[in-house]
Amino acid sequence: MRIGLVSDSHGLLDAALPRLLARCDLILHAGDVVKPEVLAALAAFAPVTAVRGNNDAAPALARLPEAALVPLGLLTALVVHDLGARERPKPPAAGLIARRRPEIVVHGHSHRPGAAVIEGRLFVTPGSSGPRRFSLPRAAGILHVRGRRARVELFDLAGPRPAPLGPPLEVTL
Repeated sequence: MRIGLVSDSHGLLDAALPRLLARCDLILHAGDVVKPEVLAALAAFAPVTAVRGNNDAAPALARLPEAALVPLGLLTALVVHDLGARERPKPPAAGLIARRRPEIVVHGHSHRPGAAVIEGRLFVTPGSSGPRRFSLPRAAGILHVRGRRARVELFDLAGPRPAPLGPPLEVTL
């Protein structure tokens, strides 16, 4: 299964996303969509599951949940916007993780792309695919799931083609 990972688009559908998201089975958006048109455009590539971020004030985005539990074959992903620190998630996210026990947590808000395995759980933030902020790269990701194996690839969206932001992270969960 090939899953597109997007977050913090802040109303922008980056021109590099169509190439990156081609052939995805599903797209997970970890909040701060800002404009509903972004979700409509992403849905042209694959079904989209999105959560509400702190900047999703548009009435059409008010229906988005604060968190989503998404089955990915043998694995389950929890999608939230503001996780807090991976090592010490904020209470709402920590409670969901404790109760639902997802193997993968996809989160946004920080705009800092990265992936890490902590206590046997894969945490991924695709970074921000929206307008450049701070000195962070504009980024998105691809999650490949096969059985209990997961591979995460993060991509810089700055050039004409998405470029890898380092080697993929592969893990069995």
